Amino acid sequence: MENIQKSTSTDSIEAETAPELKNRGLLLTGLIIAMLFGALDGTIVGTAMPRIVGEFGGLGLMAWLTTAYMLTSTVVVPIAGKLADLIGRRVIYVTGLVIFIGASALCGMSQNMTELILFRGLQGLGGGIMMPMAMIIIGDLFTGKQRAKWQGVFGAIFGLSSVIGPQVGGWIVDAWNWRWVFYINLPVGILAVILIAFALPKHKATGKVKFDIPGIVTMIVGVVSLLLALTFGGKDFAWSSWQIIGMIALAVVSLVSFVIIESKAQEPILPVRLFKNRTFSTINGIGFLMSVGMFGAIMFVPLFMQGIVGISASASGTVMTPLMLTMIAASVVSGQFIHKIGIKRQMLVGMVIMAAGFYLLSTMGIDTTKLIASSYMLVLGLGMGLVMPILTLALQESFPKSELGVVTSSSQFFRQIGGTFGMTILGAIMNHKSTVLLEQNLLPVVKQLPAEASELANQMTGMVHTNPQSLYSSLLSPEALAKMPKEFVEHMLPILKNALVTSLHQVFIVGLVFVLLGAVLTLFVGNIKVSDRKSKPKDEKELSPNPA
Repeated sequence: MENIQKSTSTDSIEAETAPELKNRGLLLTGLIIAMLFGALDGTIVGTAMPRIVGEFGGLGLMAWLTTAYMLTSTVVVPIAGKLADLIGRRVIYVTGLVIFIGASALCGMSQNMTELILFRGLQGLGGGIMMPMAMIIIGDLFTGKQRAKWQGVFGAIFGLSSVIGPQVGGWIVDAWNWRWVFYINLPVGILAVILIAFALPKHKATGKVKFDIPGIVTMIVGVVSLLLALTFGGKDFAWSSWQIIGMIALAVVSLVSFVIIESKAQEPILPVRLFKNRTFSTINGIGFLMSVGMFGAIMFVPLFMQGIVGISASASGTVMTPLMLTMIAASVVSGQFIHKIGIKRQMLVGMVIMAAGFYLLSTMGIDTTKLIASSYMLVLGLGMGLVMPILTLALQESFPKSELGVVTSSSQFFRQIGGTFGMTILGAIMNHKSTVLLEQNLLPVVKQLPAEASELANQMTGMVHTNPQSLYSSLLSPEALAKMPKEFVEHMLPILKNALVTSLHQVFIVGLVFVLLGAVLTLFVGNIKVSDRKSKPKDEKELSPNPA
């Protein structure tokens, strides 16, 4: 049996995070507030982007407002988890909150697009620290049934932010201006800092704390290079361009160096030995595959609803509401059932339901109504809600508290990486299939347009070869169709809709394959028992899961 080593400061972490912690109510309140306003930031900011571009210009840089946040928030997650194990939860969590609050203020005071992008990257550092810390602390405070329940609640809070974020963002922008989308974080964040700093005990380090600086540097370079290549490959640069090839090469060299360094480091950021453990590798593999399919495929649901069903662009922010509602409900109730059916069975059931949801999405056609599409999303959300909270729970139940930060943050890290892979892979599939279909069926019709429509013809031809998704968005929205001549609607609209539906079928089928692979992987999950909070703490060997 593999022996999972404890970090040098295990004893003090145990003391810091004892279940009998005082002021638990205040701490939970602070965690909920921090989780809610941190999760809301991602959806609120999207609503403000048109106003930001209108004031600053820089339309070509707008994507960086999201990319900068994504890069920094992803790369800092495993670092935050390890530091939480080494020097304590409170100092890391409060640091993340302070960075997030300060960066929010700087974002609101930005005077140009470049400043805003830089401050969004800084804000991502704070957000990337905050997100795993809530789950780590829940893992400290509770075990078994209570832990499953609270992680379900926090998962529901994250889902709720996706539902109300666009509406809250729209209200703030309309009532004040876009800067208040960032300023609103200040009073709420300060309240969260006060509650968490007061209620969470200070960690007392024993012995010298060693930081894995080479590991941190190589991981940052490798992950950032990989994410940049996935983000811009096939869009801003061709996959065969020197820019993308160079970033992929740098990512490979850096990540290989990272693995070598981690295998020798005394306190590695992400211990390589964990990957030899069946539970760690299997659970994170399931999270990765689920995210590849989930994030990569559901990003296209609003495009279907707008282009085929006929929902306006202004209403597209509410398209995912049915999915999020069932995900919230399933996240809450999942903690109530897990002790009855077990982690493995619930994970398998959730993945199968997710697969059923993707299959239903793949059957949608030109005649699909909003009601039918919404019902399919309800199924998908149900599966997601049953699986997502217990991925973290399964890892926390399988490892000692000395490594709770590392294993908890690893779960979020691999899911975020999986989401980026999914958006890239399925986006490439979508564009390739659309380009083939539109070249065959649309371009011959475009060439027959009269001379006075030559500008439109050239624009459409360019988008067919470079960005079919933009073509669909710009021509199939109800607002655009209202301005189109009758001839366009009669001759080109059916071609565009058929190409979109066929391309999305392929996207949803590929997403289904990834989810099914994740479902198969659940069969290799060991028998992870949900512990009883009233039982005596297990010793290190009991907590160490079986290696592969």
